[in-house]
Amino acid sequence: MSINFQPQRLNLQALAQDGQPWSEVTPLSDLQRLSDEAQGLAPDAAVQWQARAELRPQNGAEDQVWLHLSAQASVPLTCQRCMAAVSTPLEVDQWYRFVESEEVAMAEDDEAEEDLLVMVPQFDLLALLEDELLMALPLVPMHETCPVTPVFSAGDPAVEAAEAKPNPFAVLGQLKKN
Repeated sequence: MSINFQPQRLNLQALAQDGQPWSEVTPLSDLQRLSDEAQGLAPDAAVQWQARAELRPQNGAEDQVWLHLSAQASVPLTCQRCMAAVSTPLEVDQWYRFVESEEVAMAEDDEAEEDLLVMVPQFDLLALLEDELLMALPLVPMHETCPVTPVFSAGDPAVEAAEAKPNPFAVLGQLKKN
């Protein structure tokens, strides 16, 4: 890359004019909100990402800045079944079109297939990357097959005690049959 870019104070216009893809590896510990979601983050855990900006001509107006962001990471999350760590792969592959104001973004948002963002002099690409990775997190992380016995399972005294209690609605079921 011929120009020195900083991902937290990025000049998107210059990146688009440069036309070269920008690839980096960012430690997960640098993405605070994402690392807060992790369970036992390894010191070498990182996000591999690439950003490519381009100028696309439009009829009767200035060229528009578009940004393609792709990223891959593996984040250790807490399995909701067994409560052990589960390595969860995350992927991002998204296009963004930059517009001049929030009003334009709101007006065009319903018809646009791509995400619309407002052009700012110094864009924080790492914040966008972290937002996208957070949105890629599963709602309920789980192992396909848990390596340890789940917390509440057959043979657990708490589960057996709950099963031994009579169902309070069983009496109603008997009344309905009569």
